[in-house]
Amino acid sequence: MVPTGIAVAIPMGFAGLVTPRSGLAARHGISVVNGPGLIDAGYRGEIKVVLVNLSSEPFTIDRGDRIAQLVVVPVAIQEFVVVDELPDSGRGSGGFGSTGA
Repeated sequence: MVPTGIAVAIPMGFAGLVTPRSGLAARHGISVVNGPGLIDAGYRGEIKVVLVNLSSEPFTIDRGDRIAQLVVVPVAIQEFVVVDELPDSGRGSGGFGSTGA
């Protein structure tokens, strides 16, 4: 986990998604392990980024390096209803790889 020294106040009804930087991933194989990482609206602590080095080369992170990006998105607040059966859909219950070649 890489500390960023940054804290934010994301408003209620929104969430922050910590995403990889495409250039860092393409050039050095550095990515966000749990990408996107989720920051809830109520969180007020320091943002830490869980990075992984997918290359065979060591990589050093220096203070001020841009290691990830934060995307703030609206979040729909849902109420869930317990049911005995789900309605049919075009996809059905097919799992991974069931919708294409």
